[in-house]
Amino acid sequence: MSLFDLSGKVAVITGSSRGIGRAIAEAMAEQGAKVVISSRKIAACRATADAINAVHGAGTAMACTANISSKDELKALVDAARMEFGRIDVLVCNAASNPYYGPMADISDEQFRKIFDNNVLSNHWLIGMVAPEMLERRDGSIIIISSIGGLTSSTVIGAYNVSKAADFQLARNLAAEYGPFGVRVNCIAPGLVRTDFARALWENPQTLEAVTAGSALRRIGEPHEIAGAAVYLAAPASAFTTGQAIIVDGGATIGVGL
Repeated sequence: MSLFDLSGKVAVITGSSRGIGRAIAEAMAEQGAKVVISSRKIAACRATADAINAVHGAGTAMACTANISSKDELKALVDAARMEFGRIDVLVCNAASNPYYGPMADISDEQFRKIFDNNVLSNHWLIGMVAPEMLERRDGSIIIISSIGGLTSSTVIGAYNVSKAADFQLARNLAAEYGPFGVRVNCIAPGLVRTDFARALWENPQTLEAVTAGSALRRIGEPHEIAGAAVYLAAPASAFTTGQAIIVDGGATIGVGL
């Protein structure tokens, strides 16, 4: 068996109708997994699922809408995935939100709560819904898409960064709890990637230049460049990896100097 073979596995990926989530779904399907495409808009989910099925065969992907801020909708997502595919082997908590751009002194309580509800609490909810079957089987991989923002500072997305730091600790705590039952929990920490979600940080040429000036590769990433890390964490190749944060940032966090 290939170290990266996902044949027979079922992966639920939130926020997967576009961007990093879609790239992860496509990469996992390429390695043989069945994938559940989920976001707030069902039309976008169906379009992505249809595209994956066109390449890998009917029944490879299914679409299910879910708003991560709703516990009931997340429960419906998990139920639909089990009804369609019978099990869930891999969970990718990719969906997140950031409704505020600016100094933390000006963020409203409502915006701060929304960031933590959607970026941390929703992951806690969803993992709690999926983990029991993994623990019973003594096998499973849970992947949280965090950010290098959880390792660094920012003058414009500070609350988002705090939430992403919390995701690192969520993964560590759950890795310790679930490890004795063979279930692994890890994070991926992307740097700046060319997605609609991060548009404010790369669309302006001056901002883009400032962001990439200190990175080893001197560029931002593309969604498919994050997907390989997710495949690794879902596959047998990472059987001894848990509680970790894999940084995929083009060298942005290594402190490139003169």
